[in-house]
Amino acid sequence: MTIKQERAAHLIQDILSTLLRIEVTDPALDGITVTDVKVDREIEYADVYVHALGDDERRDEVMAGLQRANGFLRRELAQRIHFRNTPVLHFHWDVALERGERIDSLLDQIHRQQDDTSSTEEQESDEA
Repeated sequence: MTIKQERAAHLIQDILSTLLRIEVTDPALDGITVTDVKVDREIEYADVYVHALGDDERRDEVMAGLQRANGFLRRELAQRIHFRNTPVLHFHWDVALERGERIDSLLDQIHRQQDDTSSTEEQESDEA
């Protein structure tokens, strides 16, 4: 990404985070976090990644709420940023956190297996 794209993405993320935290009244959108924003080269489209921490069961409810609030969020974004065109917002559920948790649990399993194997080898060497 270019510096211009990075700045635009960061600005959009900050504004959307504030809007979702303070101004959006839809209960389906309580407690969601904007985890990342990616924009195309012309800053016409913005992929907005969101997550409700610790609450993956709400995924469908949150995505439906974002669809309902999309027009409001885009209009408010247009008033706060002064780009030639306001980017079209595409919301996505961020699965990176789930993947990270899965990787952590797999690494923990590997470490436990290695600990079990080394303790078994120590017991066998003590018996010999």
